[in-house]
Amino acid sequence: MHIAVGLEGSANKLGVGIILQSSHDTPTGPPSPHDSAHSDDGAFHPHSKQHSSPPVQILANLRHTFVSPPGTGFLPKDTAAHHRRWVVRLVRQAMKQAKVRLEDIDCICYTKGPGMGAPLGSVAIAARTLSQLWDKPLVGVNHCVGHIEMGRAITGAENPVVLYVSGGNTQVIAYSAQRYRIFGEALDIAVGNCLDRFARVLHISNDPAPGYNIEQLAKKGNVLLELPYAVKGMDVSFSGILARVEEMAKKLEASNGSWLDPETNTAPITKSDLCFTLQETVFAMLVEITERAMAHVGAVQVLIVGGVGCNERLQQMMGIMAEERGGSVYATDERFCIDNGIMIAHAGLLAHKMGFETQLEDTLSNGRSVGQLAGLRRKKRQDWL
Repeated sequence: MHIAVGLEGSANKLGVGIILQSSHDTPTGPPSPHDSAHSDDGAFHPHSKQHSSPPVQILANLRHTFVSPPGTGFLPKDTAAHHRRWVVRLVRQAMKQAKVRLEDIDCICYTKGPGMGAPLGSVAIAARTLSQLWDKPLVGVNHCVGHIEMGRAITGAENPVVLYVSGGNTQVIAYSAQRYRIFGEALDIAVGNCLDRFARVLHISNDPAPGYNIEQLAKKGNVLLELPYAVKGMDVSFSGILARVEEMAKKLEASNGSWLDPETNTAPITKSDLCFTLQETVFAMLVEITERAMAHVGAVQVLIVGGVGCNERLQQMMGIMAEERGGSVYATDERFCIDNGIMIAHAGLLAHKMGFETQLEDTLSNGRSVGQLAGLRRKKRQDWL
């Protein structure tokens, strides 16, 4: 068996996880071209064998969130201070909960990027310290890959098109030829950032999370107002939508509850209606580009990962689309969708068993880095589309 400790702190959530992977399913070498989603003829075969994740056992999954006051976001400096204040306590609690000995641990894994620079730096320092104190190798993990690999391990999705949606990322991804390929992404702000910023305008609480509170308000909404719909091929844009819905929020506040539904001219517009409108619009855009990616590669599975991925309405809308195509949707709850330490431990342990190790001098976190195994960016798309 193999055991890893994972530290995640790329944004306002500090996670410490300890995971165990069975040794009998450990791959003996890098995936061959025949194990990827592309065959020798260069065609995409969605049912061909893909790199597989070994069975995992979660020994500890602890998390503490820095919560800022309503109407505000979380600043890097304050978030980093929160992580420094809590990391030792969480590591101790995780070790106690997991009931593992230091000699049982194979490696220390941490988020190298992408994310917010100051919080990432705090976690990197903690990981380096544990590595030297415990004499364990370090493995820097790409945050995005951590989400995807954990989602695959938990749900059992075999070769899905991945919709990765969070506060900092919005991407449609598929695995091909031993790397993750980005088929589409947000051109400006991430969908989670769009929701978070709208929550600030409405002074919605950040506890437990602004996106979650928007989701609960949206369940009470029943008026769908018109918003811009910005799908550009495989990409999406949310900044114009945010600007328009912010104008609506100001109009609602100025009307003192007297703004009526423009269609019926009877029912007053509420905060819940605005949340409902925003969710329905941006989620419809995400479903559209995901379906287009499925059609392009011939996939029948969709895996939703990232913090926004635990939104039940998004899962429902994606499920309707997938069912119409004869496919299925794989998603997890807040234990695994929201940033956590076990996803870093899992992805890092997979890399460690393949011989990957981050040298101490290379452990500086890079908030803009895509790290190991990351997909190609837009400028390289012509190489594989």
